[in-house]
Amino acid sequence: MKAIQIIQPGEVKVVDIKKPEAKQGEVLVKLKYVGFCGSDLNTYLGKNPMVRLPVVPGHEISAEITEVTEGVPEYIKSGMLCTINPYTACGHCSSCRNGRPNACRFNQTLGVQRDGAMSEYFAVPWEKIITDRENKLTSKEFALVEPLSVGFHAVSRAAVTDSDTVMVIGCGMIGLGALIRSVIRGAKVIAVDVDEEKLALAKQLGAVYTINSQTEDVHSRLQSLTNDAGPDVVVEAVGAPVTYQMAVNETAFTGRVVCIGYAKTDIAFETKLFVQKEIDIRGSRNAMPEDFRAVMEYLKKGTCPADALISGIFAPEQAQTALETWKEQPGKVFRLLIRF
Repeated sequence: MKAIQIIQPGEVKVVDIKKPEAKQGEVLVKLKYVGFCGSDLNTYLGKNPMVRLPVVPGHEISAEITEVTEGVPEYIKSGMLCTINPYTACGHCSSCRNGRPNACRFNQTLGVQRDGAMSEYFAVPWEKIITDRENKLTSKEFALVEPLSVGFHAVSRAAVTDSDTVMVIGCGMIGLGALIRSVIRGAKVIAVDVDEEKLALAKQLGAVYTINSQTEDVHSRLQSLTNDAGPDVVVEAVGAPVTYQMAVNETAFTGRVVCIGYAKTDIAFETKLFVQKEIDIRGSRNAMPEDFRAVMEYLKKGTCPADALISGIFAPEQAQTALETWKEQPGKVFRLLIRF
């Protein structure tokens, strides 16, 4: 069967690998769409220290169930569309013991620490299958569930409520997930980005205010919008020194900063702000099953402009073209899908 492999930085090929067989307790799925993630782009660029090459990428999955085996619950049936929880959990580390398996110390995400699902077929334990029993989601929407869930999880980490003003820095796919979840929770959202198209989409998705950090003075604008207080919550969804510093500098006294992106270089902070403001700085990694379910409930409402979140759809043979497109226009891409 066809599979996509990142062979080495800058080289992607369609290879022929053996079709998997579903073992007892597993489900065989036929892939519909698989999204390229930022980690896949970093792998392609040679900037992903966690990956071992060659690797089959892909953990943003839309698939159809084609075979169920003994031991699989009856509600999982052939012909159903689904997505897949792409993370592993050891069950024994401190994260798992504390009920946060999304941050398992020994996690292996599909397409990063192990081969992913960018192939024609894939076999997984039934526990990793996430279906919509109401059959309301399209195959394209299923491919958006995992990346949006990462942003949803960040909002849970921030404990956002309807009395909060939330600033989301970075309106890519994951940042938009945080924006959407904050809006659902009733918060007032301020979206920050350098691209006007992304800010326009953020506004469409519920941001009350938008700030172009390339053309506007972020600090003065925030002070004006928040009565000189600053936002209660800042979600950092870029992973750059300047945005990390912005998050700490601009958050309100006793505010919460949630970090999704991670910078590739060291960052200098004015650490007195940590103490003076008594701020909470929280990491956010991957997502929990309840985040997946929350995204699916949101998508089922039919209010999400899903097509606007898909920047391009490519055949497997065009995978390198897709990654080159993202490489050349990193600020213009939300999600690129490979269609099988």
